[in-house]
Amino acid sequence: MDVRGVIFDVDGTVVRGDEPIAGAQAGIDAVETAGIRRLFVSNNPTKPPEAYEARLERAGIHVEADEVLTAGTLTAAYLSEYHADDRIAVVGEPGLVDLLSAVGLSVERVDSSGELEQTPDTLVASLDREFDYEMLRACLWLLSKEQVAFLGTDPDVVIPAPEGDVPGSGAVIDAIANVAGRAPSAILGKPSETARAMALDRLDLPPEDVLVVGDRLDTDIALGAQAGMTTALVRTGVTDDDDLAASAIKPDYVLDSLAELPPLLSDT
Repeated sequence: MDVRGVIFDVDGTVVRGDEPIAGAQAGIDAVETAGIRRLFVSNNPTKPPEAYEARLERAGIHVEADEVLTAGTLTAAYLSEYHADDRIAVVGEPGLVDLLSAVGLSVERVDSSGELEQTPDTLVASLDREFDYEMLRACLWLLSKEQVAFLGTDPDVVIPAPEGDVPGSGAVIDAIANVAGRAPSAILGKPSETARAMALDRLDLPPEDVLVVGDRLDTDIALGAQAGMTTALVRTGVTDDDDLAASAIKPDYVLDSLAELPPLLSDT
């Protein structure tokens, strides 16, 4: 069976910061040369697809905004469908607040004062570099009200950055969940059903025709495995051999980098 579509992870697979990862261009060029559909799916909730278009361009990789899905756009779509009329409190970066506001949602950011103008119907937790004790206390009090829904943007506890791995959304979500004694009712980034459905819809392909390539077992590889896609792990990000050996999630292929991708495009 030939691959008809490829889902690429971004950070740790294609780029680290604004720098391309060795071998990434070769793999992306092979997909383009073969005329295969592609989609770049990131669990970063802070930036819209247009920002990724610009960021990847700086790394020498040309991508159109409509070829990008982020945890932020996935969260916006989910909230628009299921919580469109809610008052939404957000623990997250200003970019996420702007993204949600841009689709017409009623959003207020939880800041270090812990004060909100209105009692929300929904709390969305995400990466927030200003997350502190007062914000955690505010979340505890909000989630003590059972009627307040609790959602997360993405599960990434650690994310790759130019200076090394740093805490991600999952670290903030887990802290809030631990204190509140409540797990989120949904986490919208990879490998959620929302992410799988939107990615396949964007590619307009059945899962058996799609190859997922990424550096994380619990998000990228799980995304593909749970939907019946072929999966390939690259060693250029957060997963090492010990992680791979210990995990119940197993990729179909393990690559040193995207440079080893071309043979998979016709041999899967």
